[in-house]
Amino acid sequence: MSFWRKEVVEFALSHETVRQIDGLRKWIEREPGNPRPYYHLAQFYRMENRTEQSLGLLLEAVRLDAAFADAHTALTELYAVRADYPAAWRHARLAEQHGSPRGVELLRRHGVAE
Repeated sequence: MSFWRKEVVEFALSHETVRQIDGLRKWIEREPGNPRPYYHLAQFYRMENRTEQSLGLLLEAVRLDAAFADAHTALTELYAVRADYPAAWRHARLAEQHGSPRGVELLRRHGVAE
């Protein structure tokens, strides 16, 4: 790995990620009833393989807004990776009901039985 990638690029990306995560946590403190920062923070945690924290944040997002299709789609993906197919389908169907067919399409594309 080159010096520039390891010492400059990765450092800058890591620093920016930490800054974004901090901003999202502050947003949650300011607006604990808003599902959006929970969803966005969960996406950062997914990138960092912090699956349990991501799952909890996404579940909170859909608890706050049961019609939050993007959060249901993200839950579909998490549950599919865990092979919890009933939960994956439940969230895929909820996302579909609220305007996002992506979860259903994903499960069908990969042959996940309903």
